Amino acid sequence: MNNGPYRISKPTLLAVAVATAVTSLTPLYAQQDTVEEVRVEAKSFRAVRVDTAPVLDGSLDDAVWQQAAVVTDFHQTQPGDHTPTSEPTELYVIYTEDALYVGARMYDSNPELIAAPTIRHGQGLPFDDRLVIILDPFNQGQAGYRFETNLNGVRHDSLYVTPTSFSLDWNTIWETATSVDGNSWVAEVEIPFKSLPFDPRVDTWGFNFGRGIRRRNEEMAWVSLNRNYNPTIMGEMTGMEGMNQGVGLDIVPSVTAIRQRRYNPADSEHSLVSSLDAFYRLTPSLNAAVTVNTDFSAADVDNRQVNLTRFNLFFPERRDFFLNDSDLFTFGNIDRLASSNNAATGPSGQNGRPYFSRKLGLAADGSPVDIQAGGRISGRVGRFNIGTLAIRQDSYHDIDASDLLVARMSANVLADSRVGFIYTDGDPTSNQDNRVMGADFQYVNNEFMGNEILQADAFYQQSDTPGLNGDDASYGFGIRYPQSEGFRARMAYKVIEENFYPAMGYINRSDVDDLTADFGYTHYFSNSDLLQTAFAGVDMQRIENLDGGLQSEVFAFRLLELETTRRDAMNLAYYTNREVVRSPFTIYREPGKEVIIQPGTYDFNEQEIGFTSAGQREFSGGLRVRSGDFFSGDRLNVGSDFSWNQSRYFRMTLSYDWNDIDLPQGEFITRLASVNTQVAFSSTLYWITLAQYDNISEELGINTRLQWIPRAGQEGFIVLNYNMEDRDRNNTFHTGFSDISIKFRYTFRF
Repeated sequence: MNNGPYRISKPTLLAVAVATAVTSLTPLYAQQDTVEEVRVEAKSFRAVRVDTAPVLDGSLDDAVWQQAAVVTDFHQTQPGDHTPTSEPTELYVIYTEDALYVGARMYDSNPELIAAPTIRHGQGLPFDDRLVIILDPFNQGQAGYRFETNLNGVRHDSLYVTPTSFSLDWNTIWETATSVDGNSWVAEVEIPFKSLPFDPRVDTWGFNFGRGIRRRNEEMAWVSLNRNYNPTIMGEMTGMEGMNQGVGLDIVPSVTAIRQRRYNPADSEHSLVSSLDAFYRLTPSLNAAVTVNTDFSAADVDNRQVNLTRFNLFFPERRDFFLNDSDLFTFGNIDRLASSNNAATGPSGQNGRPYFSRKLGLAADGSPVDIQAGGRISGRVGRFNIGTLAIRQDSYHDIDASDLLVARMSANVLADSRVGFIYTDGDPTSNQDNRVMGADFQYVNNEFMGNEILQADAFYQQSDTPGLNGDDASYGFGIRYPQSEGFRARMAYKVIEENFYPAMGYINRSDVDDLTADFGYTHYFSNSDLLQTAFAGVDMQRIENLDGGLQSEVFAFRLLELETTRRDAMNLAYYTNREVVRSPFTIYREPGKEVIIQPGTYDFNEQEIGFTSAGQREFSGGLRVRSGDFFSGDRLNVGSDFSWNQSRYFRMTLSYDWNDIDLPQGEFITRLASVNTQVAFSSTLYWITLAQYDNISEELGINTRLQWIPRAGQEGFIVLNYNMEDRDRNNTFHTGFSDISIKFRYTFRF
C-alpha cells in the first residue's frame, strides 16, 4: 500500500495488464482446437394450423400433435459448438386461430437426475433443466420474446431490450404443463396471440429453441452462431396466417386493503385502494396502456446493500407497470456498456441514463408517491420502435404534483442496427422544470470477418434545467467483440458534464469521463470429464474529473476462472485500486463514532479467491474471500451463500457478507445477512419470505407473502412487511413499522 507521492503510470499499468494476460493465456492458445467457420444456418419450418387445440396436461398423446411440424436437429452450444447433443430433443409446433402451441419431448437417460430447483413463476432458471423458446413475430432481428419452463411447469418470460440482451422482469400471459414420461420429460406450452404484438401481414416469424441439461453444463439450440442465439441469430417459422388478436383489450382491476402501523411515534392507518390498468392494441403492433390510481403494494422489496463508497447505490426497477415494454425505452445501451466488467461497479455502469423508471412513483428516500394516472403508447410500426409514457404524479411533502413525459423512438437500419432519439420532460423530485433530449446509434454485425460478431454504440444527450447553464451534455460510445470462445474485447467511453441533470434518469457522479475496457480469452476443453471452460483476462475502469485529475482507477486481473462439467466454479483475481478523494466523506457511522476518509490519494491492492458449487444440487453454495489494503488501512471481506433445494416444494437460501475494516482513524465491521425461503403448496400457491439484516442501519426487515396464481393474469397476495430497529445498538430490537396488504388482481381479456 502506498499513500505517498509514488504513482504507477497508466502506461505501466497497461503493460502489466498485457503481460499478465499474455502469460495466463499462452497455454490456452497452445491448446486451441481448429474450428471450422460456422455461419448462421438457414433453417426454417412451416407451422401447421389446426382446428382443435391440444389439452394442456403435460402429455403429447392428443392426436392433434401428429399433425405438427417437428424439429429435431438440435446441436450443442456448450461445451461443444455445433457438436451432437448428449440427448435427443423433439419439438412439435402447431397453432390455432387463438394461440401458438409448442410440445417438447426432451429425452434423458437418467430422468431422476433432471434438475428443477425453481418452484415459483417469474423466477429465472439458472440451475434448472429448461426449455427455451424465442419468438420474433416481426422477423426483423431487432427484438424478441423469450419463454422458459422447467419440469415444475414454472413460467419465466423475458423481453429482449436490445438485439443481444434481455430484461428478466417482463411478463405476459401464457400457460405450460409438464410431466415425466419414461426416459424423457415433456412440456406443453400455450402462447395466446392476444399476449404478443404482431403484424398479421407478416406470415414468417423469427423462431428459435434452446434446451439446457444442468448436470452436464450442456446448452443446445436449433440455430446458433459462435455459441450464441438471440433475435439476430434465428431460424424462421412460415405459414402464420389467420390468427385472431381479439379486440385487443385487457382490463386489469385490482383491490388492495392496507393496514399500516408506526410505533415511534405511534400511528396507524387503514385504507382500501382500488386501481385499474387497461391495455388496448391500437394496431396489431402498437399498444396503449392506461393506469389509474396505480398500486405498487405487492412489488418485491429491494435487496439490501452496504455502501463503502462516496457514491450513490443503484436499485433496479421491480414494478410490473414500468417493466412492460421497457425495451422500447432503452437508450444508448448505457446500462450495458460496462456489463460483466469486474473493475466497474454497478452504479457507475448505470450512470448517465436519461430515463430510469424508478425515479417515478418513489421519493428520494424511497417512500412511495401516489401516481394518480398514467398512459403509455408503445410498440412497433414498420421499422419504427415507439415508446411514450405520460404520468401524473401526486404531490409529496413540499413537492407539487407533476406531469411527466418520456418519448422514445428508434428505427431499424442496416441488417441488425438501430438509430433513435429520446425526450423527457418533468422533474418528479423537485418543483423545477427539466428536459433531456438525446440521439443514439446501436450497431450489430453478425457477419464480421465472416463469422464473428461486432457490436458498437454511440449516444449524445443534453439536459435543460433552470439555473444550470452550459456543461449540460453527456455523450459516449462503446465497441464490443463479444466472442463466447477464444479472444474477446470491449471498450467504452462516456462523458457526464457537470450540469447534465436528467431528472427522470440516473446520475451516480457527474463532471467526469469514464473509460472502461476489458479483454480476455475463453478456452473450452474438448476432451475433459472434469473441466469445461477456463478464462483469464483483464478488466479496467478509469474515471477522471473533467477539470483534470483522476477520481478512480481499478484494474481487475482475472487470473484464472474455471468451470467444471458439473457447473462448479473457481476464480482467482487481483485488484489494483487508486482513489483520489477531494472532499472528506463518512464511510461508517454509529452513535458516538464516525469513521471519515480524508482528502488524499489512496493506492491499495486486494486479492480474491472464490468457489461456487452448482445450484442444481440439493445442497449448494459459494464462498468468496477478498483481502488486502483498503484506503489507508486494511480490509478482509468474506461473502458466502448456502442453498438447500429440499424438493420442488421447498427451497431455502442463506447469504452473509462480512467486512472487517481497520483504518488509522478507526476500525469497524459491517454485516449483511439474509434468509430467503420459498414454499410451494401446489403449482399455483406459494409462500415466499425474505428476511434481511444489516448492522449499518441496525434494521431487521421481513417481507413475507402468500401468493396465489390460479392462472396467468390472475393473482392474489397477502403481503406482510415488518421492520425492527436497534437504533441505540444495545442488541435490543424494537418494532419500527408493520404493514399488511391483501390484494387481488384479475385480467379480463377481450
